[in-house]
Amino acid sequence: MRRVPLPLVLVCGALLLVASCGWSRADDGDGRAPGAPVGVTAAAGSATSVHVMWNAAPAGSGVRTYEVYRGHTKVVDVPGSQHMVDVTRLRPSTAYSFTVRARDTGGRLGPPSRVVRARTPAAVAADRSAPARPSGTTGRPVGSRAAQLSWGASRDDRGVVSYDVYQGGVKIHSVGGNQTATVVTGLRPGSRYVFTVRARDAADNLSQAGAAVRLTTPGSDDGRDTAPTAFTAAAHRSGGAYYLDLAWDPPRSDGVITEYRIQLDGAAATSLVWGGAPPRGRAHHSFYLGTAAGEEHRVRLRARLPDGTWGGWSAERTVTTGG
Repeated sequence: MRRVPLPLVLVCGALLLVASCGWSRADDGDGRAPGAPVGVTAAAGSATSVHVMWNAAPAGSGVRTYEVYRGHTKVVDVPGSQHMVDVTRLRPSTAYSFTVRARDTGGRLGPPSRVVRARTPAAVAADRSAPARPSGTTGRPVGSRAAQLSWGASRDDRGVVSYDVYQGGVKIHSVGGNQTATVVTGLRPGSRYVFTVRARDAADNLSQAGAAVRLTTPGSDDGRDTAPTAFTAAAHRSGGAYYLDLAWDPPRSDGVITEYRIQLDGAAATSLVWGGAPPRGRAHHSFYLGTAAGEEHRVRLRARLPDGTWGGWSAERTVTTGG
């Protein structure tokens, strides 16, 4: 089953593009460590932070976490569902170098990526004024799996250092303050998305979000690649009542799935949200049906994917209480 990638953005030409520029693989399922991350970029986000990002690992690579290094010092661990991080508490007017390494579920640590460099701008004393919100934000689909965004330059009394791009309420990338366009890829055909852009200055003051861009990618998605699989349903009786027992394998996705929507007899029945980390591997859930025997019910479920959209429905199962 193909992976469901999160939107990523990489430098490629005049625009910032997410490109499948490859992945240096050392793990072909034979127990070797994962390869070095590729597509690594670094850009100053403020006088004290640098935004580092990289390409998603290919399906089946088993990456659990990424380790981000400043020089030879590890500064942060990033979950395998993420491919970007803001390295903070840096010094203004300072050059830094960064590398990224992948660690798989077996604990094996892969080699470092190529070195990328960024320089933080000078600090601005007593700057408490946030930039103006970006103006004229527009967007359009680019095929069925990408969208191009553009916006007007934001104004700031000391200058804009970077722009943060959000999908829904989640920051997905930053671009330099001289950039006013980007292309987001890794989208799904026939899906709705909402993007906003915020400006940031050297003092880390963040503007309000510009106008939201709502768009729908063309095409259709039958959901088969994003639906839970091996879905089973059975009823059991306890304490004079019947309960529905569900089990399934989560869809393969580039990220952690924490929420499911369950449909019973054609109507929304309940939502399942894991309070902490979801269980690894096969998932299970039970809920109350009622006290009557001999009732037939139809049930199916779908997952909220890491990109914020809903995946396809699982196969529908039929169960009978007391049957």
